[in-house]
Amino acid sequence: MYRIAICDDEQPRRKDVRRMLLDLSVKSGIDFETGLFASGEELLVHYEEGGEPFHILVLDIEMTGLSGIETARKLRDMRRLGEQIIFLTSYAEYMLESFDVMTFQYLLKPVDPAVFEEKMLKLCRYFEEKEREILIVKSAEGDLVLHHDEIISIEAANGLTVKNKLKITTTRGVYDGRGLISSYAEALKDGRFLQIHRSILINLSHVHKFSGSRVVMSNAAELPIGRSKVKEVKDACTRFMVARAE
Repeated sequence: MYRIAICDDEQPRRKDVRRMLLDLSVKSGIDFETGLFASGEELLVHYEEGGEPFHILVLDIEMTGLSGIETARKLRDMRRLGEQIIFLTSYAEYMLESFDVMTFQYLLKPVDPAVFEEKMLKLCRYFEEKEREILIVKSAEGDLVLHHDEIISIEAANGLTVKNKLKITTTRGVYDGRGLISSYAEALKDGRFLQIHRSILINLSHVHKFSGSRVVMSNAAELPIGRSKVKEVKDACTRFMVARAE
């Protein structure tokens, strides 16, 4: 079952999205549980009060009060990084503005039910695949089992006394690991990971923005890009974002 938040300040639009989800559930056999919110503020209160998180957030952009993009930014600031966001809008130009909140998709209103179903099914497949994507990391405390989506970066942190030491930054915390960056880069090369420096491997899903020759991650960490890799990294990130939206 997937939990879907529908946030729109117009009640008919909320009902339209819920109806499309019910139709899709009948066709696909996938169960959806929906939560309806009349404003971005209302959705934020749900999270602030410890409400159960959602898998997918369907946010209207043009709302009274907080816009959908402003709401998404506040949720990301609250470290709500796992939720996938679909924006509904009447204006395509908002697409660039939403880059920094890790948007999954834009749908132009009025929403075509067939397109909506296609995107929702793709997201369901994404969550299914995510459950199978794990990385086992050697550490002093034993083996760490991490989901790919929670890994933000892996950095070589060799010291004078410890060789092949790794700093593994995740959405849950920072861990010490053992191994070679090159080994992890090879193991993760077919996924969403990219080596941006000889000692740094990042998860493209957690790229927030570029700042000169540095990349800003979802946890606000700024990581240097190797001088010879700046164009490669920016091109790879752009391709990744486009592929996710298809």
